[in-house]
Amino acid sequence: MTNTWRAKAWDLLEEGRTDSWARTAVKVFLGAVIIGSVAAVATETLPALARRADAFFALIERIVVTILTVEYVLRFWVAPQDPRTGPGRPWRARLRYALSPLGVIDLLAILPFYVDWLLPGDPDWLRVLRLFRLLKLARYTPALSLFAAVLRNERRLLLATLWVIVVLLMFEAAVMFALERHAQPTVFASIPHAMWWAIVTIATVGYGDMVPVTPLGKLFGGLVMVLGIALFAVPAGILASGFAAELRKRDFVVTWQTVARVPLFAGLDATAIADIARLLKRQVVPARFAIVRRGEPADAMFFIMSGQVEVDVQPQPIRLGAGHFFGEVALLRDTVRNATVTALSECQLLSLGVADFHGLLNAQPNLKAALTRVADHRQSSRAPAGPTPPDGPAEAPQTG
Repeated sequence: MTNTWRAKAWDLLEEGRTDSWARTAVKVFLGAVIIGSVAAVATETLPALARRADAFFALIERIVVTILTVEYVLRFWVAPQDPRTGPGRPWRARLRYALSPLGVIDLLAILPFYVDWLLPGDPDWLRVLRLFRLLKLARYTPALSLFAAVLRNERRLLLATLWVIVVLLMFEAAVMFALERHAQPTVFASIPHAMWWAIVTIATVGYGDMVPVTPLGKLFGGLVMVLGIALFAVPAGILASGFAAELRKRDFVVTWQTVARVPLFAGLDATAIADIARLLKRQVVPARFAIVRRGEPADAMFFIMSGQVEVDVQPQPIRLGAGHFFGEVALLRDTVRNATVTALSECQLLSLGVADFHGLLNAQPNLKAALTRVADHRQSSRAPAGPTPPDGPAEAPQTG
């Protein structure tokens, strides 16, 4: 019975499980609590409100901490349900959760309240710690996990760039100290003093509190500004390329998983599926969009990732959903389209171009034979059918 209740709690709390209204409700509720608590932390610093609503903000904090504490305890309790944990080792799963980045963030979200309760301290710094609750949204916001993945993947290049910036800052501060020391002995009193000028100048901020007055100092300052523009473009370029690479990788994983679920490819190994996934191009079409039209030349076949399409065949139009494919008949027979296929809702499709289609069939004779059987059946039958079963092509409508 304990395991049953723990499994149910795990399905409610953990991402990546089958979507349900209950899990969506829990996610929305916790997200609202986090955002509301952060808003309260910021609002209570307004002097007028702080004086009049101090008790109200304190009540909000107690309610929020109670909810987040219950969540933390539940996550700690359900950790053994993690499939990565071997049987009979619940302590290891709980320790893994407690030491994981998200587990540490969950703890930091409630820790300031208990620290202040036991050892009252500076409320301003406790408010800063309470803002760590925003990081809990990483569970529900793919953008935060994407940013963390990019930083992890590009850490070596970013650290190398940071080291170059530090070296240049030291060099620029030393040069400016030598150029301006005698003209402004109190402003550029030492290399550490000049470091502030180097930082704000190379970042092209220029607060104006420290400026060179000698001709050589002004010339060197101009060079530092130009260098700063070029230097800060380097980490920006690294992050941009990192984001593009991570998005391509995630798209490839999604495409691979989609291809692997297509029964037509059930007999292929992981390498072959990966080769197919690299050939497919993702596209999104709106509702009521004609994806292919009868009589047009065939340039691709399509796999449906999500949504529904309608195949205009007689005597009865056919509807296809996720897991189906269409457009292969005309490519195999080298003819024009023999049916119009229209999106009934917004659809995510994977398209396989004609050149890649023929290259794939030449490399995979079994796949060619399976597609040929499907095409033969579709030309001889108008009967609808579901996705092709793993042991062979199913009957399917004519969708060339």
